[in-house]
Amino acid sequence: MKILVAVKRVVDYNVKVRVKADNSGVETANVKMAMNPFCEIAVEEAVRLKEAGKAREIIAVSMGPASCAETLRTALALGADRAIHVETDAELQPLAVAKLLRSIAAAEQPGLVILGKQAIDGDNGQVGQMFAALMGWPQGTNAYKLEVGGEELTVIREIDGGLETLRLRLPAVITTDLRLNEPRFASLPNIMKAKKKELAVKKPDELGVDIAPRVATLKVEAPAGRSAGIKVGSVAELVDKLKNEAKVIQ
Repeated sequence: MKILVAVKRVVDYNVKVRVKADNSGVETANVKMAMNPFCEIAVEEAVRLKEAGKAREIIAVSMGPASCAETLRTALALGADRAIHVETDAELQPLAVAKLLRSIAAAEQPGLVILGKQAIDGDNGQVGQMFAALMGWPQGTNAYKLEVGGEELTVIREIDGGLETLRLRLPAVITTDLRLNEPRFASLPNIMKAKKKELAVKKPDELGVDIAPRVATLKVEAPAGRSAGIKVGSVAELVDKLKNEAKVIQ
């Protein structure tokens, strides 16, 4: 089985996000970037399936500017066999990403596509579902546990009040949740080997996809600052302030 894994380059989760001075978006210049944490989990799960003899090849895919090649090299160092970079400086919205993935999947014919359930920058959580709908494939979202057996895939996912078990027929689409696994670190030898692995570069036009945005961002603002807290001397004073100042109790 061939596995296709989508990865995204985002602002590192340890970095405090800042809004641009003109409120047009989030500042990314001179900011540490990294692979989206949910995408790291997707890559790890694909590598584990290959190590278990369930897959023969892992293809990492990323879409965005030239700097995304660095994220793909990370995926190759973690265990992917080759990579495809759809290079564009244009803003990519979830539907455009799903259509680009559909074109790549049509050419590669994977048996399984694994994505992170969401990216920590946009928090849309839409690409996996849109891609599955475009392909007409079954999907297992927010996967907590994954088991492959023959032509079927068992997905356990967390829901309100417990766990839900899904049985899907391959080919299928999976989006990963945090508890699915713990990603490994790329070793120095594997980082060096990754530099020699194949990384193909394609353009959206080559894939026949219109990536024009369908939604316009008018303004991006940071949340309002919170005022400093105060200390009270007694429970009676606390109740008085909650009642007369904050007006959250009657």
